[in-house]
Amino acid sequence: MCRGMRCLTVILLSLVMSVLPAISGRAGNGMASGGSVSPGQTVNADAESEVDVAELIFGHIGDSYGWHITEWNGRHVVVPLPCIVHSSTGWHVFMSSKIEHGHEYEGLFIAQEGRYADKIVEVGEDGEMVRPFDISITKNVASLMFGSLLLVVLVLSCARWYRRNDASEKAPGGFTGLMEMMVMMVHDDLIKDSVGPSYRKYAPYLLTAFFFIFLNNLLGIVPFFPGGANLTGNIAVTGVLAICTFLAVNLFADKHYWKEIFWPDGPIFLKCPIPILQVIEILGMFTKPFSLMVRLFANIMAGHAMILGLVSVIFVAAKIGPVIGGSMTAITMVFGVFMDCLELLVAFIQAYVFTMLSAVFIGLSRPGDQHHETSCH
Repeated sequence: MCRGMRCLTVILLSLVMSVLPAISGRAGNGMASGGSVSPGQTVNADAESEVDVAELIFGHIGDSYGWHITEWNGRHVVVPLPCIVHSSTGWHVFMSSKIEHGHEYEGLFIAQEGRYADKIVEVGEDGEMVRPFDISITKNVASLMFGSLLLVVLVLSCARWYRRNDASEKAPGGFTGLMEMMVMMVHDDLIKDSVGPSYRKYAPYLLTAFFFIFLNNLLGIVPFFPGGANLTGNIAVTGVLAICTFLAVNLFADKHYWKEIFWPDGPIFLKCPIPILQVIEILGMFTKPFSLMVRLFANIMAGHAMILGLVSVIFVAAKIGPVIGGSMTAITMVFGVFMDCLELLVAFIQAYVFTMLSAVFIGLSRPGDQHHETSCH
């Protein structure tokens, strides 16, 4: 037990230390994202070394056209990603390295400010920046593809064990045993109890949602490539997951569910002539997936921001003096390890809560199954 705790502590300390090169690379060069200095312009050394914590945090948790890794010998190490854009001159396919550091390629560049900041734009006929149709493979999209591929590989590797072995005679061990334990926990203790008798047809979606969120939450904690992307802290991703639950609830609901929507139990004067209860029920159809979307987005993004904010304290305190800077570094490292432990817990809890609430909402959309089961007993 003690050896396991020591190993866990070493791993978490390594994770915290591996964040420092990436953050120090951004802190040491505030103009690496595309800003430039004209030959006749001078920059104060103190201003250049100033740490912009807000830019650091939002730069790491935001999306980008390239995957920034670290800085090495004054040069930023960035994995270029494909840019696919349809502008006024047609389709353009190129790597993001073509438009880094304020460069322009085929009339396209990354806006540094304004409503299209950090997005690919072109200059229109009126001289204003116009955003073209953009389906580029950004950092979050690349992380989504990698996480999905990794999940498929992990599931198929477990399925291969069951094809080669008789589970009734031999229990799986290692990673396959861990996956079986988690699948049975989610399937039996969560999906089966929450959905009801019709749980079988919803189990594939709910299990996929759980492991997709959990795996990408874990990848978001890893601060080095190909981890570190804030995928489940992106409201577009959580929004799509919430829409999937919304469709699963409303497309396959039974007649009892729709009866409760359009003619709920309650005093007649609250239903006719003014449909107060009906309006409340219809609003509830949309507030449920909205809460799923915001809860997952806010918790994951806040966790990333807190860890990056704590590590940024090291560079802010370093300017105060060696004594205060050293003590603040030690305190920050301790809190960083604590936050990494907390984020591991949050990664599981948020995946579990999203799946549990989705299962509950699906179960509420099929009250007829509960009535049928009660009548059978």
